Amino acid sequence: MATTLLVLNGPNLNMLGTREPAVYGKDTLADVEAQCRAAAQAHGLELEFAQTNHEGQMIDWIHQARGRVAGIVINPAAWTHTSVALHDALAAAEVPTIEVHISNVHKREAFRHHSYVSLVAIGVIAGLGTHGYTLAIEHFAKLLK
Repeated sequence: MATTLLVLNGPNLNMLGTREPAVYGKDTLADVEAQCRAAAQAHGLELEFAQTNHEGQMIDWIHQARGRVAGIVINPAAWTHTSVALHDALAAAEVPTIEVHISNVHKREAFRHHSYVSLVAIGVIAGLGTHGYTLAIEHFAKLLK
């Protein structure tokens, strides 16, 4: 069985640490990647980590994950609330997926309360800051044992 996890990050997450730190915290995307790599390594898992501001690129990565990775951890960012295409790609990939949000989207604007991704995810972690990524990796490690 595959022991690789794919961690995907959507639009504007390249601005972590400088964009709205009161909402998203001061950790940079490089900090998040380091946290994810440490968590994966602690459980003997391989990790691929990527970020894009281009929806088509995200969909291509999800398609390429099919049959190749054990799980996807995805922070789809704004695409959470808008992208039927992302939903369809995740459904087609047939890879267990955990949706992660740094902020608690349910305490924010009403348009953020709906997720197309949640419909195809095995779980959702929101509002725990960047620690949510580590929790998702730990959950996959438990599932893969």
